[in-house]
Amino acid sequence: MRRRTLVVAGYGPVGHRLVTELRTLDRTDGWRVVVLGEEPRGAYDRVALSSLVSGPTPADLALPAPDSLVDVRLSTTVTGIDRERRTVRCADGTRLGYDALVLATGSRPFVPPVPGHDRPHCFTYRTVEDVDAIRAAARAGRPGRPGVVIGGGLLGLEAAGALRHLGMRPHVVEAAPRLMPLQVDAGGGRLLASLVRDLGVEVHCGATTVSVEADRVRLADGTEIEADLVVFSAGIRPRDELAAGAGLATGERGGFLVDDRLRTADERIWAVGECAAVEGRCHGLVAPGLRMAASVARQLLGLERTPFTDSGGPTRLKLLGIGVSGFGDIHARTEGAIEFREADRAGRRYRKLVLAPDGRTVLGRVEVGAAGP
Repeated sequence: MRRRTLVVAGYGPVGHRLVTELRTLDRTDGWRVVVLGEEPRGAYDRVALSSLVSGPTPADLALPAPDSLVDVRLSTTVTGIDRERRTVRCADGTRLGYDALVLATGSRPFVPPVPGHDRPHCFTYRTVEDVDAIRAAARAGRPGRPGVVIGGGLLGLEAAGALRHLGMRPHVVEAAPRLMPLQVDAGGGRLLASLVRDLGVEVHCGATTVSVEADRVRLADGTEIEADLVVFSAGIRPRDELAAGAGLATGERGGFLVDDRLRTADERIWAVGECAAVEGRCHGLVAPGLRMAASVARQLLGLERTPFTDSGGPTRLKLLGIGVSGFGDIHARTEGAIEFREADRAGRRYRKLVLAPDGRTVLGRVEVGAAGP
């Protein structure tokens, strides 16, 4: 039987899970796999990126290398897809044929186009190289220098924690009225901001950045924050630039448009992870991406046809020594929803439970407080 060729464009944690799952389940070795990764290193645990400032090395974050039936090509960028000939074109001129193509290109950091965003002391927070550059810049000057992180979501707070560990005095600027607006409600956001400030990180919520100067960041309300270093962590955008040239549809907010089985309009092309707009919706966390990868691997082997669904399960985070957990209808927008709140001021903990009108079905939950061991 002819061995078929799977090409995977992208080699982050999601691409790695796809390959690992496929090789584990492919009992007949029916698929030859070619992985094309842009970064100069193999797949690594991007969730643990912040740990690099405190001792671990990139090698400690590396995910296990695949077996000999997987051809991993690093520093290789896919620049085009020829659907008629079933080939992909790479930046180095290489063309590769495929029987199936999985797009796992991930996302890129969003940098607001404010004046000064491209100054030498501005950085993003996405890759090992980003962390290396931030660490070098932070250590180049005196301890206690001010640094500004633009973005108060998960990665923004992780970046602030990294600057703090590197001896800087960090500020976090968030346009929303609270930190981590997707995971916590107003009550949880107030406690989270208080806990973060107690750790020496200044917080500016409801604040819009209007410019980055040589030594400061200016906000729309006139506030000026001294900044020797600026990190942009204001969200991500799906890497879907291959779509236009290949005639593939994208979602309203970007991402390769796929159905509930993660397949594009071309039956030989799938998309998984942050670059996939599943029935129009992109998922910005790694857990749904890993489930997508496992689903596609099983489909390629004829083992599964179950539609992918995002269960909306809890997001549990631990950052700056603070535990944050949230899922579902955290704002109780469901008609007739019942809310229960508990604020333990002594223990510095906030809990909220949202129930359906029947009082039995949990619709959402928020918890913020000192993280356990």
